[in-house]
Order: sequence, then structure tokens, then C-alpha cells
Amino acid sequence: MSTARKLTMAAAIAEAIAQEMERDPEVFVLGEDVAKYGGIFGATQGLLAKFGKERVIDTPISETAFIGTAIGAAAEGMRPIAELMFVDFFGVCMDMIYNHMAKNTYMSGGNLRLPMVLMTAIGGGYNDAAQHSQCLYATFAHVPGIKVVVPSNAYDAKGLMIEAIRDDNPVMFFFHKGIMGLPWMAFFEGSTNEVPTEAYTVPFGKANVVREGSDLTIVTISQMVQKALLAAAKLEAEGISAEVIDLRTLVPLDSETVLRSVAKTGRLLVADEDYLNFGLSGEIAALVAERLDTIALKAPVRRLGVPGVPIPYSRPLEQFVIPQVDTIAAAARQIMGSAAPIGVAA
Repeated sequence: MSTARKLTMAAAIAEAIAQEMERDPEVFVLGEDVAKYGGIFGATQGLLAKFGKERVIDTPISETAFIGTAIGAAAEGMRPIAELMFVDFFGVCMDMIYNHMAKNTYMSGGNLRLPMVLMTAIGGGYNDAAQHSQCLYATFAHVPGIKVVVPSNAYDAKGLMIEAIRDDNPVMFFFHKGIMGLPWMAFFEGSTNEVPTEAYTVPFGKANVVREGSDLTIVTISQMVQKALLAAAKLEAEGISAEVIDLRTLVPLDSETVLRSVAKTGRLLVADEDYLNFGLSGEIAALVAERLDTIALKAPVRRLGVPGVPIPYSRPLEQFVIPQVDTIAAAARQIMGSAAPIGVAA
């Protein structure tokens, strides 16, 4: 019988990995502090005690080496999960990710499979400054050959991780530090939710309408989903009905759910914690713009994201550059105040 209990996102990810390691002996974990420490954000907690040091491997501080090891193991039929401690560190192992993990299946004419997961921590909000606080998922979504997964809650995190481990392609799995449910870090309670005890999958490329609405659509991902839901609750008290869409994955991207929602509401706000320039917000805005022959917008599209500056260490400055609940609500109010029609309905 299926049972569920509330789990933090960290516990849900660790449970997903443990269940897949029990199911498939080819699954193993490697990275910095993933074994004895259980991952600095808890994503591999308890795995060493269950599976031992041959399958849960603490590596030296050499990201190129252990990601390269994971690529080689995947090429030989294993299913490695490598943890890059912070996404900001990808610069030291960029060649392994961009030119090997992403491209080797294509370069081999499809003869080489790379069933591996590269998981990594993203996001700011706790004053860890410019080299430990970025999101950067759009950077990897830009490169063909990598699936990009970004959960916003514990239920999705477990299902998406199991889906990622079973996928025969390289998957990057981004977890936001601010929704992992860690006792030493403030987090959004909405990310800790009911999670079934048994294994299950959440399919890639299927966005989730986490709140239905009729006046405007808020498209978002990761921790920003929790902020958008809080903003939507504020807006509802003011008579504004906001629909909130959690994309869940960037690659593949569920464009149909976005377009269907915007066609219904006629207004679009994209809220993102990645950089505003050349990122997710621009991609979603362009997606809608290309369909203005069939979608009638009631107001210009509005985008929220981090401006083109490094994430500040100063708490007030960090809070200023990263969109907050009140920022989202204010942007929604501005959209609702604009009534100039754009586009022609089919």
C-alpha cells in the first residue's frame, strides 16, 4: 500500500537515489563530501551507511577528474550520479560537461550512451556572494545534448531524480539551496511536501500548473515557484487571479502548457532567479511572441530576473537583485494596469 509523509527536498533526493541504488547495482554516487558528510546540502545523506564506500565515493577536489570518471563509467554501462558542489564551479570542468558529456553520444553516431546524472546546487538568498549564489541553468539549457531538470518541491524532486537516473541520456539536476529544508538555512516551507514511500517518476517536459488563475500567467521554476505562490495569494486578496506554472524542466521544455495558459489569461509574467540577459525569461517571452498570430495579449510581457551584475554579498543588495515575493506581486499589478491589446486572436 502506498503511504506518504512529508519530506524535505534534501531527504526526497537522497531517498530517490537510495531506491535506485537498491534497484540497480550499476548506480553509484561520487563527488566532494558526498559520502561521510552526506553532501553539504544533504542530497546524499545516509547513502554511505547503506551502500558502502565502493558505491558512495568521496573524491578529491578535482571536478574535471570526477566528472570525467562519471562520463567514462556511463560509457561502459554504469549509471553514475556525480555531485558538483556548487554550479558556480562549472568553470573548472567546463570541457568535460560541454564537450564530452553533452556531445559524445552525437560524436559517436549514437553508438555511445551516457546514462549519467550531474547534480548541483544553485541559488542565492543566504549571503554566499558572487561565486556561490548563481543559478545558471539557462547556460546549460543552451547547449544541445543535456537534459536540464530543476525541481521546486520534494515530491517533484524525488520523481524527477528517479526519472533522471533511469534516463539513457546525460541529465543535469539542479537543486536550490533555499528549498532543501536544511535546519541551518532559512527555506520556503512549501517545498517540503507529501512524498510517497515507493519509487515513482515525474516525466520530463511536463510543466505543472501549481495554481490556476484567469487574469495573468506567472511562468517560473525552482525556488521562484514558492515565491510566486506567495505572491499569488497576496494578489488574490486584491482581486487578481494569477495562474502559476512550474516548468520543472528546461530541456525538454513544455511550451504547450505555457502557450495554453497565456492564451487563456492574455497576460504573461516570467519570474526567474537566473540572469535576465539571454536566459529563461527571454526564451519564454520569445515563445509567446512567436504565437501572437493566435494569442491576443492584453498587456506587454513582463520579465523578472537577476540583472547583469554578480550576486552581492551584502544582504540588502542581494535581496534587491534577486526577485522577491513583493517584486513579483508588484510586477503583476503593473501588468494588470496595462490594457493595450497586443496581437490578434485566431
